[in-house]
Order: sequence, then structure tokens, then C-alpha cells
Amino acid sequence: MRRWIRFWMSLLLAGSSACRASDAGDAVVSGAGATPAVAQKLAQYTPVRLTADLSTLSERERRMIPLLIRAAQEMDTIFWQQVYPGRDSLLGALRDSATQAYARLNYGPWDRLDDNVPFLPGVGPRPPGAAFYPSDMTKEEFEAAAKASPAAGASLRSLYTLVRRDSSGRLVAVPYREAFAEPSRRAAASLREAATLAEDSGLKRYLELRARALETDEYRASDLAWMDMKRNGLDIVIGPIETYDDALFGYKAAHEAYVLIKDRRWSERLARYAKLLPALQRGLPVPDEYKRERPGTDSDLNAYDAVYYTGQANAGSKTIAVNLPNDEKVQLEKGTRRLQLKNTMRAKFDRILVPIGEELIAEEQRKHIEFDSFFANVMFHEVAHGLGIKQTIAGTGTVRDALKEQAGALEEGKADILGLYMITRLQQQGELPGVDLDDNYVTFLAGIFRSIRFGAASAHGRANAAELSFLQEHGAFTRDSATGRYRVDFPKMRTAVDSMAARILRYQGDGDYEGVTRFMSERATIPAALQRDLDRLGSKGIPVDIVFEQGLDVLGASR
Repeated sequence: MRRWIRFWMSLLLAGSSACRASDAGDAVVSGAGATPAVAQKLAQYTPVRLTADLSTLSERERRMIPLLIRAAQEMDTIFWQQVYPGRDSLLGALRDSATQAYARLNYGPWDRLDDNVPFLPGVGPRPPGAAFYPSDMTKEEFEAAAKASPAAGASLRSLYTLVRRDSSGRLVAVPYREAFAEPSRRAAASLREAATLAEDSGLKRYLELRARALETDEYRASDLAWMDMKRNGLDIVIGPIETYDDALFGYKAAHEAYVLIKDRRWSERLARYAKLLPALQRGLPVPDEYKRERPGTDSDLNAYDAVYYTGQANAGSKTIAVNLPNDEKVQLEKGTRRLQLKNTMRAKFDRILVPIGEELIAEEQRKHIEFDSFFANVMFHEVAHGLGIKQTIAGTGTVRDALKEQAGALEEGKADILGLYMITRLQQQGELPGVDLDDNYVTFLAGIFRSIRFGAASAHGRANAAELSFLQEHGAFTRDSATGRYRVDFPKMRTAVDSMAARILRYQGDGDYEGVTRFMSERATIPAALQRDLDRLGSKGIPVDIVFEQGLDVLGASR
């Protein structure tokens, strides 16, 4: 244990609110003074230095990186306010650097790898709605206020508002542009300064429009501009994007940012798959009404090296791929962009997935655990987000609105299963020459064991638990009770994937909130035998996830 802690804990950037906002992501801290429980929690993470080859960038692009990082840091300031506004009080009350570091990793006192259980004494349960809503608000009160008028409902349910009480105690919506005015203004200024250095006209336009979006809460124009970028070597994903932290309704988007450098060689390898999306949509294993929408034709696939994470993207487990924008209208008009974060993905494969496979996969099937298969599974997971249906078939609104807090986990489950379904179909059609599907299936199973360790509080963790339950019920894999190791049944895996893909697509198209709630309640739990196997991974010192050493000192970029 001490060896692990010494290895990745060396520096704590504690600071105050006046210090760099993103030191949650930059800090690699000392375990000195930590309780054994906190030291054990820290050992769940293994450090990764976020570096990249800057030689592919021009001098002006290298000068842009500090400005993009500065804008990204402001997303940390906002994210803390959204999930735990008492940041300074919390960190100031913690006397040992390791516990403080763990609070920074989790953006609060609740353990994101342990179903949001508090890891500090005297802390109550995490509010399902984080700090997006008043702590004393009930669901019934919210729904009543939202029904007062169409305008009230739209503003209260908006992705880009906080819900607060006015002087009379009534629920009112406070736009993000007002609630987070100062950090949004500072981030916008950095984006505009970066835009003056941009040599690519598409990137320049996007940065200018995204700056305006942060100040107005109007994001569609910048989303469309982001979709139009094709030649940029640098990229930044920034703003309120994912709704995972709103476990009450799934309405509120949390702030985050990624600063990225395109890997042009790998991106060229992926470009051809975007052209297959319309055919993939037509081939989904459901009746025509569940696949009547047509994905946009401007979708593209690119590989990037990540150099900076902040906000929701940096909280707890770290994202390895991005599929955006989430705006359903933009998706239908333009499609989405799928960003594979290759350096992050490689780190998780080498340091976590391979050791998990050696421990939990039957010996004769371990040869099927391959990085290219892991990369493909993740890539087609992101492709799958753009397929299926975004509006319920009854015309009652979006799938996201209909399924409320269940939408995120079900969508992640769809992407996992539908991604594997598409790999199977493309390989059978000769579009993936040289691919051994057995590699994808075994790597997929090992990958579920990796990500299910993020806990049921995570949308991905809940999805993984439900997938395992369904696949096991359909005989897709077996567990050897004598060894605690798992073996894929390849023909049954194919059949089970088809069946689960159809089930999820119907849930979404029908907007079946009750059915999804029942499905997740029955399946999104971890059986005792699997939990013992997962505990075995911890006892072997296999980390759950990674923590970043990141920033200009690590990257070596111009200041």
C-alpha cells in the first residue's frame, strides 16, 4: 500500500478559491497522515501523465494551449458550485493532504467509485440533485411548479438553469449565465484570445461562438460550428454538457472541459466508418418505426491525445471517449463527432484491463484481449450513441425527457451493446477485414469488469451491471465456480447481444419510463459472487481507475 501511495502521490496543490481552479486534476498528493481507509481508497487510482507529441503543432497552436487550459480551469470552478458549493470550507477542514486529495478527486465528500457513499464522518447522503436544486425540494413540488405554465416548465427543466427559491419560497429558474457569470466571463475571454491565434478558420469560428455561448446559454450555434470543424489540430470540448450528476431528474448539464490534440494518423484510419452510419441505422434489429430517424451525414470519427481534463469529465473515473453534441436537433441535422482519447484509453488498457483479464478471464481466452479490440469496442460504443431514436415514437418528446433520471444509464447500456452488435454485423459484411470477433467479445467482457468497478452510482456502472445480468441469463458467458474465472460462449454472446439491443431500442422508442425503471431495478445490481471476484481485483492491487498528472509543467507547452 505504501509503495502505491508513494508512487503517485508527491505534490498537493491545496490553495484557496483564488488559486488555480483545476488543482483537483493537477494534484498528485502525499498519503502522509491518511487514515488506512483513505489510503486504500487512494490506491484505487494509478497516476497517468497526460503528455502528447507537440511537434505536430505550429508555433501559434502551441501558444494556444495555455489559453485553452485557462478556459478549462474555469469549468472546475463552476462544477464545484454545481455539486458541492462548500468547496473551500470542506478542503479547509481536512487536516491531512491525502483526505483532501480524495475530496478533490471526488469533488466533494462522496466516493464516486463507491456508489457515492460518504467517506468523511458526519456527512449525510449525497443529494440526488446535487446542488442543482434546493436541498429541501421534493419531486412533487418541482413537477407542480413546472406545470404552472409552459414557460415555467421549460425554464425549470432547462439544461442550463439552477432551480432556486425566491423570497416567497417559490421555485424559480436561475440561468447559468447569471449563476456563474464571472467564471463564464473569464473562460470566454480566454477562448476569444485563443481564437486570435487560431490558423484554422473552423476552430477560430467555434472558439468565438463557444465563448458567446458561455455568456448567453445559447449553445446550438457553437455545437453546429464544432461539427463543421474538419482540419483543426487542436480542440477543446467545454461547457455544460453531461447530465450524469443530476440523479434526481437528469435535466441539468454539468460543466466540464477537455483540451485535445488530434492524432491525424489514427484519425485517417477511422474516417471511413462514419460513412456507414445510415446503413447501420437501417439494419438495427427493431421494427422500422424505432429506426425511422436518419443520423446526420456530417458525423466523423477522430483520435486525440487528451492533455487536460476538468469538471465533470475529471470527477472520479475518467472518460476515454466522447460522443457529442447531445443536442438532438444538431444530431439529426449534422450527426455527432466521436472523439477517441487514445492516450487515456491506452493507459487504462495496459494498467487496468490487461491485469483484470489475467485474473478474471479463463486462461485459454486471455489471448483474445487486444488493444485494437478495446479501441474498436469503445469507438463503436460512441458510434452507437448516434443511432436509434431521439424522439419517442408516440411524438411525446425526446427520449431523454421521457426516461428522466433513467435515461443516462440506459443510453450507456445501448451504446455498449449496440456497439458490439455493429462490430459483428460489419465484420460479417466484410467491412472489418482481419478482425477476429472472438477478440472483441472477450475484450468486451473484460471491459465490463473494468468499468463496473466505477459503482452503481455511475451511469456506466449501472449499465454494466444490467448488461452482465442480461448476458449471463442468456448464456453469453459462464463462471467457473472453482476458479472464479469467466468464459465467453461465442454463439450465445451473438444471440444475447441482438436480443438486448432490441430490448433497449424499444424502451427508448416507447419512452417507457416504468419499464426501464423496473428493468434497471431488477438488473443493475452486482451479485455476491461477482462482488467477491471484484474484491479479489482490489486485493491483488489492480487499480480501479487513473488520476492525472496534467498541466503545462507536464506538457511542456509554451506559457
